[in-house]
Amino acid sequence: MNRVLGLGNALVDLLMVVEDSFVESLSFKKGSMNHIDIETAKDILKRSKSIKKSRVTGGSVANAINGLSKLGVQTSYIGKIGEDEFGTFFHDEMAENGITPHLFKGKQGTGTAICMISDDSERTFATYLGAAIELTSEDLYYELFKDHTHFFLEGYMVQNHELVESSLEFASKAGLVTAIDLASFNIVEENLEFLQKQIKNYVDIVFANEDESKAFTGESDPEKSVKILSGYCNTAIVKIGSKGSIVIDEKGKQHMIDPLIAKPVDTTGAGDFYASGFFYGLSMGLPADKCGKLGSLMASKVVEVIGANIPESEWDSIRTEIQKIV
Repeated sequence: MNRVLGLGNALVDLLMVVEDSFVESLSFKKGSMNHIDIETAKDILKRSKSIKKSRVTGGSVANAINGLSKLGVQTSYIGKIGEDEFGTFFHDEMAENGITPHLFKGKQGTGTAICMISDDSERTFATYLGAAIELTSEDLYYELFKDHTHFFLEGYMVQNHELVESSLEFASKAGLVTAIDLASFNIVEENLEFLQKQIKNYVDIVFANEDESKAFTGESDPEKSVKILSGYCNTAIVKIGSKGSIVIDEKGKQHMIDPLIAKPVDTTGAGDFYASGFFYGLSMGLPADKCGKLGSLMASKVVEVIGANIPESEWDSIRTEIQKIV
């Protein structure tokens, strides 16, 4: 039976709909992702005290693993949380969703991502990583990886070279199919040589958007970029937003995947749920083009809700649509 293991930044997302002026008052560029310290996080929450917020488990790979679990795939997750209310919430949400949580305890508080959603669905993030970045290679051991079939690594972890290399070595030793989402173009640029080496040596599947693929390959044309990217791994996926995605499979065949029509409210989790759909297809033994179509389906569903948390009432219809593809 297929079982997917994820490793990433364990964060609690705090979601709120705001005016553009609120983002401007914080001196953030609209649509940006900003790392902040605990004092800045407290200040933002104080300023937004009157704004309604929702709370969900977050982090790129955690979102993908949650989506997979909802589709019935056995999943596990490695991360680090604080000994606080948010940490308890993160653990309990994962367990309730049927995910096996391997959550180590850090000295700092649980990481939080304050997500400010504008009227046009654009997201601006203020992220306090907290305990999430205390996860180290010393926390990992072989038994965490064995008895799984796939390993999904969060690109935001790449700044910790030792952790990334150790996790990929364990996954390789355990014989897992390994995937990574490149996460952010600036992280790719800052760690390019390391990333290229690790992907070439250990990674089977790479997910990237246009900017990340360009940062990795130096090529701005997605069709040219995905071909270069496929030279580093068995399967390369470049997501091109409203134009869909391009997949090159292990045989070198290119597939253009059309997007599905959606009414976007918030694009949080679109790439993460694309990965959920793709992994679900892999777990069913489906070819890459159908995996891509499942990815597009899942992405189209999550952008129609606030945050990366599709309501329970929607999952039966999603499973019905999936059956039309598989």
